[in-house]
Amino acid sequence: MVAFAQVRFSVHDRALFDRFEREIQGIERIVSCHNISGTADYLLQIVARDLDEYGVFMRDVLRTLPGVTAVESILSLREVKRDGGLPLR
Repeated sequence: MVAFAQVRFSVHDRALFDRFEREIQGIERIVSCHNISGTADYLLQIVARDLDEYGVFMRDVLRTLPGVTAVESILSLREVKRDGGLPLR
């Protein structure tokens, strides 16, 4: 399964963001991470075998990362389109 998690921080501190970004590099389940604008600070794409495994990952890994104060999960029901590359010219 593929899930997306919007991660929020209560404190906006550059050192904290740097530490978070370093720590997620070694977590294989996180396949992409974007620093975003809006109500969340980061958008993570996460893979798991099933909802139970995702729940354990949320509890034991994601919510324990430095600075994380809130996480909102978005579950993918099905993939409608995937491109192999970016159409940049």
